[in-house]
Amino acid sequence: MRPIGLAHLTLLRLNPPDLVDTAARAGYDFVGVRVKAVTEGEHQYPMQPGSPMSRETRKRLDDTGIEVRDVEFLALGPNTGPADWKPALDAGAALGARTISVVGTDPDRTRLGDTLAALTADAAPLGLVPTLEPISYQPVRTVPEAAELAATAGAAVLVDALHVQRAGGTPDDVRALAPELVPCLQLCDGPLDTPQHLDLPAELPLGMKADGSIRHVESRVQRRTVGEGQFPLADLVAAAPPGTPLSAEVPDAALQARLGPLDIAAHNLRAVHALLAEVDTDD
Repeated sequence: MRPIGLAHLTLLRLNPPDLVDTAARAGYDFVGVRVKAVTEGEHQYPMQPGSPMSRETRKRLDDTGIEVRDVEFLALGPNTGPADWKPALDAGAALGARTISVVGTDPDRTRLGDTLAALTADAAPLGLVPTLEPISYQPVRTVPEAAELAATAGAAVLVDALHVQRAGGTPDDVRALAPELVPCLQLCDGPLDTPQHLDLPAELPLGMKADGSIRHVESRVQRRTVGEGQFPLADLVAAAPPGTPLSAEVPDAALQARLGPLDIAAHNLRAVHALLAEVDTDD
């Protein structure tokens, strides 16, 4: 049985201790935890090591058997350095995380590679590996671009079904990766083509911003549950190394307006299990 996790973005309004409890009750194996705010003005959970919330999260991990595999999220821009990533690394290490998710926002590819290498070196003593996520509206858009940078820096790649699709990628891009470059595969669904219009909710979780673009809105609050769109998810899972952990990252504002957190978590887990049954049948 491959591990299945619940990404924090799916239920970002839940603080990390409650996320752990919800994931455990729904039947997940692991969670991802946001320990650093992503957008300007976004509220940040107080997850520094030794804080009451960090200690409570650690306690609930121990009580439930759930683990934190990844923490997020760090943007690697032109001026990003140790002062930006050390708090997130320390917060992740306190939770026993294995990876820290990053995105390349620096358009200078050489400088970005140097920054990623420096982060990788600082993360290693804490047992963490940076995973560079190619994002369709950022300078590092595609899986091959992220793989080249990650392999040189000693990092890994965070493959996200939405951004593979929106950047024009295919499962073959994932199949071409060395197994050690793929520690996790994030799943969601959606239409094959980028929507022409998406309604932005009046309020985003934690004061997160969507910056007005369709792709930002879709990525942060308008994804669909696995099996409810047209992405070639069975092929994508089959293309990943055998046993690759899967994480449901499905922020869906409309679903959150109808269902409570536990129901949303359970709904997404059933959908991932159904996908895996399809993959196994195809095999």
